Amino acid sequence: MSFFSPNRLGLACALAFAAVAPVQAQSLAELFDVARGYDATYLAARALADSAQYRVAQARAGLRPSVGLTADYKRTEQNALQDVDARGPSATLSGRQPLFNRSTSVTIEQAERSADVSATDLQTAEQELIVRVAQTYFDVLAAQDTLGSARAGKSAIAEQLASAKRNFEVGTATITDTREAQARFDLSTAQEIAAENDLRIKRLALDQLVGRTGVEPRPLATPVALPPPAPDSVEAWVSQTDTAPSIRKAQLGYDIAKLETEKAQAGHLPTVDLDAAYGRGRTNQTSVTPTAIGPSTVNYNGSTTQSSIGITLRVPLFAGFSVQNRVKETLALEEQSRNNLDAARRTVAQATRTAFFGVQSGQAQVKALEAAESSSQLALEATQLGYKVGVRVNLDVLNAQTQLYSTQRDLAKARYDVIVNSLRLRQAAGQLQPADISAANQLLAP
Repeated sequence: MSFFSPNRLGLACALAFAAVAPVQAQSLAELFDVARGYDATYLAARALADSAQYRVAQARAGLRPSVGLTADYKRTEQNALQDVDARGPSATLSGRQPLFNRSTSVTIEQAERSADVSATDLQTAEQELIVRVAQTYFDVLAAQDTLGSARAGKSAIAEQLASAKRNFEVGTATITDTREAQARFDLSTAQEIAAENDLRIKRLALDQLVGRTGVEPRPLATPVALPPPAPDSVEAWVSQTDTAPSIRKAQLGYDIAKLETEKAQAGHLPTVDLDAAYGRGRTNQTSVTPTAIGPSTVNYNGSTTQSSIGITLRVPLFAGFSVQNRVKETLALEEQSRNNLDAARRTVAQATRTAFFGVQSGQAQVKALEAAESSSQLALEATQLGYKVGVRVNLDVLNAQTQLYSTQRDLAKARYDVIVNSLRLRQAAGQLQPADISAANQLLAP
């Protein structure tokens, strides 16, 4: 009678994983670098952030000099004390330099805050890309582990089925053992097919994310040692959330709203500009002036020049209460932005607490599953021995094998979840950086 020993179990697992082993595996850090240059969502956020500097430059142009050139050709006729007929071309170069315009100054400050908002959006997109790459990466590893467990389980059940058939042929077992093993073998075949399809889908998702085909992730290094979250206090994590991109964005929105109120109030303030102009032209003019002895005609054909420079003061006096109502509107919008900021702080704090306890729970689950794996291994060995001496039936062995493979699969998945959830914790607290990918990358096999 042949049994599936622990050594042969390890060999079956190794053969099953070898079927899906990578030819040239890529690390998590390598794929993240590739994704930064390929992922459309991240590249769109980066392009938007790059465009923000030009919006700031456009706003600053409001306080810089402006120069314009106008040219025309006119014919002028005048009938009054004298008849004038003049015609000719002219060109004027004019310039303006704003000296005081509070509304424009506030607009510049708002544009600078908006550029900071674009920077926070880019940081958010980068953090989301880190998590997406890590999640997709470890999804493939989890699918590989599931397929490996399914194949190892199928191999073990196949040997148990063969043993049951041999025992039935020699009369030491009933047909029930054979049928139970056959049913479990058929079920394992269906599970293997589902695992193969799931792995195929997970690989396609990873390939699409990085823009490559046939991407092979590296497995975790053994023995697996998952670091605990640092700091180990949830309130310490919450205290760091002021720099979270969503809070910073809400804070900038509040600042922009306050500046909008200030800009509305600037509607009561005067504006001062320095204006200058210089013009040249050529005219052909005929003037006819009536006199006591008859009309006097004067002809002039030549160039003309004119120049001016001065300071223009514009003082708003009354605009139909539009300024007052605009101020009231912006004050209400300012209150809205302040409440949005409070909501963002509460949301981030809650998400950080949830993520922290999720990581703690995941690590506890990993420890429990590690103990369960060891116990399941011992239980399988004891059941196989009991089956050998006749105190256990074939179904007991099959159940023990299934329990061991399920525990190994769940343990691998729990480890991946802890790594990804640790990144999500840093993301929730606004502390996630590309360097954190390198830290997670060190947990992988070289």
